Amino acid sequence: MGQEIKDSIFRSYDIRGIYPSDIDESLAELVGRSFGELIGEGRKVLVGMDVRVSSKGLAERLVDGILSEGLDIVFAGVIPTPLLYFAISRYKLDGGITVSASHNPPEWNGFKICRKDAYVIGLGTGLEEMREMIKRDGFADRGRGSMEDRSTDIVRDYIEALSGKIGPLEGLKVGIDPGNGAYSGLATGIFRRKGAMVKAINDIPDGRFPSRSPEPNPHTIGELVALVKSEGLDLGIAFDGDGDRVLFVTEKGDVIGGDTALALLVKGYLKSGEKVVYEPSCSSVIEDEIKAAGGIPLLSKVGHSHFKERMKKENARFGGEISGHMYFQETYGADDGLFSALKMSELLCVSRSSLSSLVERLPKYVKVYEEFESDDKKKFGIIDAMAKSLSGKGYRIIDVDGVKIVTEDGWLLARASNTGPKIRMAAEAKTEGRARQLLEIGRAELKEAEGA
Repeated sequence: MGQEIKDSIFRSYDIRGIYPSDIDESLAELVGRSFGELIGEGRKVLVGMDVRVSSKGLAERLVDGILSEGLDIVFAGVIPTPLLYFAISRYKLDGGITVSASHNPPEWNGFKICRKDAYVIGLGTGLEEMREMIKRDGFADRGRGSMEDRSTDIVRDYIEALSGKIGPLEGLKVGIDPGNGAYSGLATGIFRRKGAMVKAINDIPDGRFPSRSPEPNPHTIGELVALVKSEGLDLGIAFDGDGDRVLFVTEKGDVIGGDTALALLVKGYLKSGEKVVYEPSCSSVIEDEIKAAGGIPLLSKVGHSHFKERMKKENARFGGEISGHMYFQETYGADDGLFSALKMSELLCVSRSSLSSLVERLPKYVKVYEEFESDDKKKFGIIDAMAKSLSGKGYRIIDVDGVKIVTEDGWLLARASNTGPKIRMAAEAKTEGRARQLLEIGRAELKEAEGA
């Protein structure tokens, strides 16, 4: 590389940075070589890429690096990230990489990396080893591997697999906004194949993301909200840039959160004795609905690798994060935005109810948030100090991810950000007043821990 390799690009679940100052083609080749050395000569892996302008050049050098380590490659072309997980699992490959910066702005890029069975390689699961190999850059040439282009076959098999797991969607009116990302064209095609009437916007792949941010949230998907309301559609569906997250819009134009969407899937599909995985910041409505269905609630740390491991170990039916990542047994325990959207659409057809009416039937809670700047090197220690203090004061503590106290009428969660120098807090109760009281407990504990 023409510049020093920054530790900051090696993140909890992937490699990610700004192109070309943090991430460039020479780094891509080193990523490929370190990945090849980690996986082992003679293995077969998948390579794909998202729609970003820089992805093609990065993918070419990534391929060179992997082939130089003696591995064979199945090339998938432009794919959403869920298709990476699908293909590795379906074809029993030894791993894979897709060039993607997920929901980050257009000038970013990076690499999402998996082992066999689509287990994500991140910090704590192999990325440190790759980082050291990249910095050392002492790779020896091996016998060169071969590559086959199966981009058409893989997409076809993915569409067939998802279609076969979903009932007919005849009569459903759907608005789809891929945001010019990796699901452009693909998502609308499968919905029409299942019989839905589709109105699509921003449905042409464009790595500049001219229509909106690759990260869908209530502030960025106003065009979809307007479409749903003006066209009288049953629901709206917005994907992030690489397609592993989804947001839903009701027929009234309200954007629902990921935990609300998970609660609806629980209410609609869960059977007695089945398990659901969710993370500590999700609303209590999820636990309410799981227990009402006779199911078993399971907590997990945030992140693909943690969820996938928990899903497989517990043989869970599905799971979800508040961010809109949804994990399913049918998708090999991986998060898949398109399958989430198809399941939600199927639920509307089977229940013969509007999305807003399904939401209205859920128990109601009020959640409040606050974010605090914190020293990047001290933030996790501060959370540990808060946990010790709160436990000493007699609170019931859950420490799956950060520190969470649970009272008879609500909860408070404080956790250190995995991506920046911040501590985030959330509190939930039946009333806003009580939720803010719980948040005040968190503020006081944070101040005490920082001064210790």
